[in-house]
Amino acid sequence: MARPRRFDPDEVVDRSMREFWGRGYRETSVDDLVEATGVRPGSLYNAFPGGKRGLFLKALDRYSKLVVPEKLGLVDDLTTPEGRMGCLMVNSTVELAAEDSEVGAIVRNHMRRLERNAERALRNAQRRGEIGEHVDPRAKAVQLMATGMGLMVVGKTGPGRQVLETIVEAAFAGLN
Repeated sequence: MARPRRFDPDEVVDRSMREFWGRGYRETSVDDLVEATGVRPGSLYNAFPGGKRGLFLKALDRYSKLVVPEKLGLVDDLTTPEGRMGCLMVNSTVELAAEDSEVGAIVRNHMRRLERNAERALRNAQRRGEIGEHVDPRAKAVQLMATGMGLMVVGKTGPGRQVLETIVEAAFAGLN
């Protein structure tokens, strides 16, 4: 009879997410995950099919649902030490998406969700007369999401608040 788990899988995913976020997928070893979670390697592999990669995919999913909504105050966030770590989704895109179709699919789905939300917000703003009729909400949503991802990469270099604010102002220019 199998022994019962002595750990909370959600807590393991949260702690692993922080490791992957801080180090990247390739630089995070199973030993790092064991140290961060307090869970033995065999138990990690049993709880998360696919081992390190399976745990990473769960961490990406968790990040998309929990952390991203907190990151919408982007310039303020990017000036903090945690913000300089970047975005796990963006970091994973740069590190893995071109060679790992499953990571690419997770990122694409995440981006589509953000784009849909931005498009909806832009359409609502247009109906209220807050932005001009000349604005294509779909195209602007895609552009804003791409700019946001780029902003997170630039933010890792610590360019200063003025540079980050200039990028944001340029992205929102022409909405009136």
